[in-house]
Amino acid sequence: MQPPQRHRGTLVRVNMTPMIDVTFLLIIFFLLSSHLAQQETQLELDLPSAASGRQAVDDERPRLSVNVSSDGSVMLGSTETEPQEMGRRLAIERERLGNDLEVRIRADRSVPYSAVEPVLLACAEAEIWNVTFAVFKKVESRESRVKDQKK
Repeated sequence: MQPPQRHRGTLVRVNMTPMIDVTFLLIIFFLLSSHLAQQETQLELDLPSAASGRQAVDDERPRLSVNVSSDGSVMLGSTETEPQEMGRRLAIERERLGNDLEVRIRADRSVPYSAVEPVLLACAEAEIWNVTFAVFKKVESRESRVKDQKK
């Protein structure tokens, strides 16, 4: 009869350093990406209202925001851009993000059309045909509904 074999206790250790590194990198990535997303839409604009339209759908389509402030300055994302440079920059973004790129124009309600027209021309120059305007849904007051019913 043989004596029972004794196993030498081998200690298995998991190296946690790579997992901690990846975790910290993910935290930094999400913090930066959320900060950049906030910067893009942080510009406070008094958007016009519209009686018709449809709710924006958050799909996987790549989208750029172009902000036109009340003083007429134009920002592509969070970077102020000259109208002469807008077409070139939009073409670069279309090449990078694909032909399905959507441009959402957020223009202050006090901005004249002459400040928005160069953005539309730049989109056409860059061959971007999916252009939308950000607006608020027009809210009818109770008084206006009562007047319409009396007519």
